[in-house]
Amino acid sequence: MSDIHYFTADGLKKLQEELNHLKNIERPAITRQIAEARDKGDLSENAEYDAAKDAQGLLELKISKLEAMLSNSRVLDESQIDTSRITVLCTVKILNLDNNKTLTYTLVTEKEADIKAGKISVVSPIAKGLLGKTIGETVEIEVPSGKMNFKILEISR
Repeated sequence: MSDIHYFTADGLKKLQEELNHLKNIERPAITRQIAEARDKGDLSENAEYDAAKDAQGLLELKISKLEAMLSNSRVLDESQIDTSRITVLCTVKILNLDNNKTLTYTLVTEKEADIKAGKISVVSPIAKGLLGKTIGETVEIEVPSGKMNFKILEISR
């Protein structure tokens, strides 16, 4: 049985757009490359043809993985998020007690993580340490560089 993949509505839309791009732009481009290489003659010594066929195989593999992921995807309903505790899709404001800096993160699925946008994966060490906690709690979280201490200031959607 395949794993179920959870997405926000935006994350699912981006995945569908990527799949459409691969099918409607990349696939025809590779097909043209193969046709052009084939027109150049002897296929047994045609490096362009071999490269295009390899690229086609990789593209088809990527397309099939995305299609499988989409067929097993579920959209998380942000309106149903309980903000009394930290869960996936919550935005949390935390105070790093070690350096007194305030940080704001949104906990998202692994495939939607983007640290530059303030979105961290629920499987990251910090998110794992925050899950289930409430406002006012102080937590010690083990990260690759050691232990960090945070105080939860705010939880929102």
